Amino acid sequence: MRLVMDPLGMVAEVVDVYSLKRWSQVPSNQHVTDYSILGEERKHSASPFPYDASLNRKLSLWMGDISTLSVDAIVNSTNESMTESNPVSDRICARAGPKLLEEIHEEVKECRTGEVRVTQGHNLPARYVIHTVGPKYNIKYQSAAENTLHFCYRNVLQKACELNLSTVAVCVINSVRRNYPPDEGAHIAIRTIRRFLEQHGELLDTVVLVVDNIDLGIYEVILPLYFPRSPQEEENALWLLPANVGGLNGEPVQPDRQIRIIDNPQHALEADDSVDLSSQLDSSISVGEHAFCQMQGDLDQQRLLGERPQSDPLDELMIKEMQNKERYERLLRRAKSEDLTEVSGIGCLYQSGVDRFGRPVIVFVGKWFRFREINLDKALLYLIYLLDPLVKGDYVIAYFHTLTSTPNHPSLTWLKEVYSVLPYKYKKNLKAFYIVHPTFWTKMMTWWFTTFMAPAIKQKVHNLPGVEYLYSVISPDQLEIPAYITEYDMSMNGLRYFQPESPT
Repeated sequence: MRLVMDPLGMVAEVVDVYSLKRWSQVPSNQHVTDYSILGEERKHSASPFPYDASLNRKLSLWMGDISTLSVDAIVNSTNESMTESNPVSDRICARAGPKLLEEIHEEVKECRTGEVRVTQGHNLPARYVIHTVGPKYNIKYQSAAENTLHFCYRNVLQKACELNLSTVAVCVINSVRRNYPPDEGAHIAIRTIRRFLEQHGELLDTVVLVVDNIDLGIYEVILPLYFPRSPQEEENALWLLPANVGGLNGEPVQPDRQIRIIDNPQHALEADDSVDLSSQLDSSISVGEHAFCQMQGDLDQQRLLGERPQSDPLDELMIKEMQNKERYERLLRRAKSEDLTEVSGIGCLYQSGVDRFGRPVIVFVGKWFRFREINLDKALLYLIYLLDPLVKGDYVIAYFHTLTSTPNHPSLTWLKEVYSVLPYKYKKNLKAFYIVHPTFWTKMMTWWFTTFMAPAIKQKVHNLPGVEYLYSVISPDQLEIPAYITEYDMSMNGLRYFQPESPT
């Protein structure tokens, strides 16, 4: 890091890209438990993204201010009129000075979704700014948004190569402000970068993925799937990668749509269009005129709208919900009548006061949950017995992962079973799920679970490095936890326990 004077005479830091730790230098998680214990079959027989130390040396994951990086180019995610105000864009524009906005207004003017525009860096440490516009996300047009986001990342890298640049810092282009799920965006970003480096890695020396504290945990979990740092991580990825890992360039692939294009000659023009878009490697890919850029949706699906399906999905959903409700009511009756002392006596699940908003706090102590020894049927019944009266209103859960080991880790199959049994009120009224002392295992499991099973609670999950971080939402006198947790926390984080003032 070095310090320079900015235009206002203030001392501003500049971060040298070569001072950043490369992905190859970040220790791998070779100690991670074999993911076959998740109860899932692996998605791939051979790794689509083999361990490659040379590619890992070209990549950095960094949490910080992108405007401080001394690189050849940084990426700015904006809107089509290039006037969007967001934290990253605001920092870039403020540091670059008024000449950047002047260049955009007088020369560049606009950028279509999925495309890129280049400006000078002006007062930035970076020589250039590559601007791009990420897509809006709508589940109806999911494939359109995925394709557009892929082209954003690929066009950025292609433009950097056209300009003979060797170092580029890429911000997170997808945005929750445009409703794009952050984990799905991370998959497309990392996958696209991996495929580009495989094909054109000799043209780029360094790609820096610049994230904020919200996206850091997501990228730490997903990055090893596409850039494994060891044979063990490569092996683990066979279970954890999505079944569909895209095409040759990392682009989203819908196999059923490809079949329809082949079988139906009326789609010949659309097939040609998609081939042209994905094959432009020598110049930036222009997607501004394409249907998916304008979010017009799947044309094949539109042609099929007139056909009534054989069964109404809504009817099937209602039937399934009724079956789940009946099953839950049966379990609740059992929970109220059976002897559950062998589970309740363990003390791993209990209510501990209320938070600062008066909501019940449910505590789960991971170390005391012996998954391979406990009666799982009775564990489910006890969970229902304890939570049913509490979840009728808002509630929060504090899960302490402190000093847990493999025998404490529930299988994904069992978690899925429990989640499917619990009715909607459990998900709706859960306001926060705090994970205290998280590990790589908890981050991986919560990402997997909230991505594929419980997306409704994804934004409610919070990883906290210490107990004291709970005190802003839960008063210490309302938080009853085992002594070993506080002792461990003080040994790791120091004496930072205090009684914060109640919010006014």
